[in-house]
Amino acid sequence: MTYQRWTLRTEHTSYTVRLSPDGPWAELDAWGPLGVEDGPSALDWSHRTHFITPADAAPAEYLPSGLRPFTGAELVVGGPGADRGVWWEFDSAQETEGSLRLAFVDELIGLRTVLCYETVPGTDVLLRWAEFTATTELRLERLDSAAVNVPVSGAARLTYLSGQWSQEFQHTRLDLTRGTFTIGSTQGVAGHAYAPWLAVQDGDAAYGVALEWPGNWHITAEAEPGGAVRVRAGRVPHEGAVLMAAGQTLATPRLACAFSPDGLDGLSRVWHRYERRLSGDRLHRTRKVLYNSWEATGFDVDAAGQLELAKAAADIGAELFVVDDGWFTGRADDTGGLGDWYPDPAAFPQGFDRFVADVRALGLDFGLWVEPEAVSPGSRLYAEHPEWVYRIEGRPARLVRNQLLLDLGRTDVQDFVVGTLDRLLGAYGIGYLKWDMNRPPTERGRPGTGPAAPADLDAEHVAGYLRVLDHLRAAHPNVTVEGCAGGGGRIEHATIARTDVVWPSDNTAPMDRLRIQHGFLHAHAPHVMSSWVTDAPGIFDPRPRSLAFRFVNAMCGVLGIGADLRAWTPEQRAEAARWTARYKEVRDVVHHGEARLLGTPDDPTCGVQYDAGDRTVVAALSTGRLDGAPLLPGRPDRLRLRGLDPAARYRDTATGASYSGAHLLHHGLPFAWSAEHDADLVVLSRR
Repeated sequence: MTYQRWTLRTEHTSYTVRLSPDGPWAELDAWGPLGVEDGPSALDWSHRTHFITPADAAPAEYLPSGLRPFTGAELVVGGPGADRGVWWEFDSAQETEGSLRLAFVDELIGLRTVLCYETVPGTDVLLRWAEFTATTELRLERLDSAAVNVPVSGAARLTYLSGQWSQEFQHTRLDLTRGTFTIGSTQGVAGHAYAPWLAVQDGDAAYGVALEWPGNWHITAEAEPGGAVRVRAGRVPHEGAVLMAAGQTLATPRLACAFSPDGLDGLSRVWHRYERRLSGDRLHRTRKVLYNSWEATGFDVDAAGQLELAKAAADIGAELFVVDDGWFTGRADDTGGLGDWYPDPAAFPQGFDRFVADVRALGLDFGLWVEPEAVSPGSRLYAEHPEWVYRIEGRPARLVRNQLLLDLGRTDVQDFVVGTLDRLLGAYGIGYLKWDMNRPPTERGRPGTGPAAPADLDAEHVAGYLRVLDHLRAAHPNVTVEGCAGGGGRIEHATIARTDVVWPSDNTAPMDRLRIQHGFLHAHAPHVMSSWVTDAPGIFDPRPRSLAFRFVNAMCGVLGIGADLRAWTPEQRAEAARWTARYKEVRDVVHHGEARLLGTPDDPTCGVQYDAGDRTVVAALSTGRLDGAPLLPGRPDRLRLRGLDPAARYRDTATGASYSGAHLLHHGLPFAWSAEHDADLVVLSRR
């Protein structure tokens, strides 16, 4: 039987879609390395079904509930006076270089659906989403972005990133033989419990998806009969459904789909390359060594104390000084001040502009923390605009972290936030802005507008958030923006595309942070990962680690320092200055090179390898027990490197030791760990 078939090609992969011979839908024919489409489809099946329909068994790209009644649909639609369900027919296909649009129409219910595909040049990422156009009023109860089909020879090996506040990005694995697995968030952000990212492995092959949406979301994997896993992903409307008016067009969030034949480590490099592309020209802006005063002073912020810290930070080589929470009026603790974004004159008696100038006179750039979506009940802003917060008429407004949340879906609230940030950035020499969000929406109503159901409050908040970030990039292109939501609560591709760095977690303890960063780097690139050196004790793993360990761990991304430097000894400050200088020598390799994860935090030695040009940087960390040396015979631990040329020679620039590529690949770099030496940074020069 002949059927229409289209192949989209990325740098190293192919993705082939066909119209199904069994009905009006598109289905996956092949996905994998270039040329994988040349042969019978691994997703083909016998076309015999019992108690289900052919659509339920098909590797469909996207199906409505009317056509796929039993095994999970991506689209559930109802209309006034009509039965719930869509029974569409194929309408047309538009194919251009790197893109494909497949249109399906249900004339009876009045809906046109276009499945959209777009390759990302220079990467192995394919973007997928759906666009809907209504000719009558419709109610969309489910509107996923896409379905992804993966053939598996046994149980589907799922890898996802789970956790909680202060324990984000925990690398978690599940073998799914049969059944359904779901992760997601209804907290108005990606959330701390799960990242909107999932990997499916079949042997060495790894398939991944990541949803570009800083609102409510889900990713659902279903292990189906016949050796396949089907992953559905999309946004989750807070109100339970999205209402479309006649003539309206609506697009779903984009789902990034990636493949690597080299397992999770290879898949991580696909995501890293994609995020470097998302950064655009800002990728090449040097990410400065940061000092943040929060862990040193908390809310006790004043000019004299901050300048003392700034001088100490400059002495150890920091390039940027960030004043965190506590700089504005009414902010003695977390019960007040949010919304009234003016420097506290009592804390800065000579003026905030003078304080900023004094910091800059030390050779430091200046940064500031803000939480633009938040408001304190006792603030002037709330007294003037109580209607600006999410609240349900007749119900109490619940406090989370002693604060309320502004309805950023309102244009007047967006204008206020834009005006506030423009005023601060225009009045003072601010080169860095840390945008935080410390509470999810709870009572999500819009006072004075009636019930929330007719509105799409989650999507409107997302649109407002992205509008403000887009304004910051356009109006203040030289300001570096950090994304934060109580740590890593809002990290996904829409945010990463509009910020320069993100904050993975509020937990900065060395062993805890190692696990957080290990998971983070599976999904996200080193150049966006802000990481600090602090004196914080472990929350989940209290094992102490040296200052060297803390620095090497933090140098795996964008180096920051958050300890109280006033309490450090001269020897500690001198060591910190040495590590900071070493980081500056290698940060271009760390941020722009190819990263490989070496081992896991469960291994006695683990690390990260970065390769760029003729330089290889290895951050090595000792996590386990020592082997008894020197009292008993023992050997150094070794960290096997990857991706090197076996025939080349590699010289350790610090010690002069020389290794063949074959030796480093087979035996690895030796590390003689001790209680005083639990981390190292090795720079290899290829000769």
